[in-house]
Amino acid sequence: MELEAVKRYLEKGVGTSSEVDGLPPRFLEPLIMNSLKVDLIEPGRILCSMKIPQRLLNAGNTLHGGAAAALVDVVGSAVIPTVGYSGPNTGVSVEINVSYLDAAYVDEEIEIEARALRVGKVVAVISVEFKKKKTGKIFAQGRHTKFLPASSKM
Repeated sequence: MELEAVKRYLEKGVGTSSEVDGLPPRFLEPLIMNSLKVDLIEPGRILCSMKIPQRLLNAGNTLHGGAAAALVDVVGSAVIPTVGYSGPNTGVSVEINVSYLDAAYVDEEIEIEARALRVGKVVAVISVEFKKKKTGKIFAQGRHTKFLPASSKM
């Protein structure tokens, strides 16, 4: 790909800034979570399911990697309070990684399971696994590390 083509690709959103600027604050969470259903919640574990909506697809018509990473962030963060952590919020992401093992397609039913591997005084480590509901096949695995704010001693 020539350099100007790369530039055009990256700047293709230019010209629609009024539309983007008009989006409500924190629009990303509802965009990602709108189809999410909590099937099970227990200490250290959350199991969710969703039918992949059209809006979360990439150019190849599969679940966008950024959408999967956002789900690792959101569902992974949600598991932290289930183990008794009661800080003012669920912390700040230090690292998120996702290994993409297979594709998932529009209207496919998936399961997202978050497990708290460790929630300490200052760091939480979460594992998030994505499975196809019909086959049980894992199609992505994520890991989320968060820095936890200190609880007030007042």
